[in-house]
Amino acid sequence: MLSLHTILIVDDEPANLAIMREILQDSYRLVFARNGSEALAAMAKHLPAMVLLDVGLPDINGYDLCRQIRQLDASGQVKVIFITAYTDIAHEAAGFDAGGVDYITKPVSPQIVRARVGAHLSLVRATVLEQSYHDAILMLGHACHYNDNDTGSHIWRMAAYAGALAHGVGWNPEQCQRLILAAPMHDTGKLGIPQAILRKPGPLDEDEWIIMRTHPQIGSDILGKSKAPVFQLAAEIALRHHEKWDGSGYPGKLGGKEIPESARIIALADVFDALSMKRPYKEPWPLDRIVAHIHAGSGAHFDPDLVTVFADVLPELMDIHIRWRDEDSIQPAPA
Repeated sequence: MLSLHTILIVDDEPANLAIMREILQDSYRLVFARNGSEALAAMAKHLPAMVLLDVGLPDINGYDLCRQIRQLDASGQVKVIFITAYTDIAHEAAGFDAGGVDYITKPVSPQIVRARVGAHLSLVRATVLEQSYHDAILMLGHACHYNDNDTGSHIWRMAAYAGALAHGVGWNPEQCQRLILAAPMHDTGKLGIPQAILRKPGPLDEDEWIIMRTHPQIGSDILGKSKAPVFQLAAEIALRHHEKWDGSGYPGKLGGKEIPESARIIALADVFDALSMKRPYKEPWPLDRIVAHIHAGSGAHFDPDLVTVFADVLPELMDIHIRWRDEDSIQPAPA
């Protein structure tokens, strides 16, 4: 099956180009160039994912050409593999110094070429997929706050708070990073809430609260359609971040450790951020008042163990607050 990836092969010897065509033509789209100027033109026209590059070209050496390719590659994702008759360590080191990711010597082994090309292109696919996740999260995070009074920075600052709290309770770095990515989607369900309720400049009445309390389930239904771990975590958080330790929250009135730890972390991070922000109906609270409120909620709204961690990591949370501060987020006054 032909890959979507395009590979540019640069060599001044037609026989070498024919060999590489024979090895790779059944798996990839191939573009060929015989010198540096043709290679740069092909880069601009075909946007290859990889360049297989000879060193001894007639108009430029491959190392200098590789440096030019690196400068032209705005995405930083194009992989350059040198394929050359130079077999000494000095030339190989020069290839890596120029920005190559691999170095294959001639005469080439078809198995080695296929294996090396496939391995490096798998890294390209992983990078593109990761960027797609980040882009989707960015857009979804902004979309769910489009009609809300929250500033856009709220969701990213709150996510950073959540990551610090998760690290404090012992989550490993990969788990913390996944939580940071999932956290901005916690209010995705607000997409299903009328604008008049989201933008109301004051407390909601009981009928409005009935509608507002449907947003956790809406968010979970949307996010749960993906099987990707980050979206599964986001669905869990969306559904449970308004539950309270004493069972008085919504939508499920879960209590204690029935509430997923991810949602307990988001609940505390979200309240900490909300109290520190200026809203249409309130001024930002001073830090001592925020800390007192969270400690008062220990065992009621919040996991008591998490409140202890909150106190331990408070300096880190304040550092995050300062980094994300903007015209809509005023730093809490010192205690």
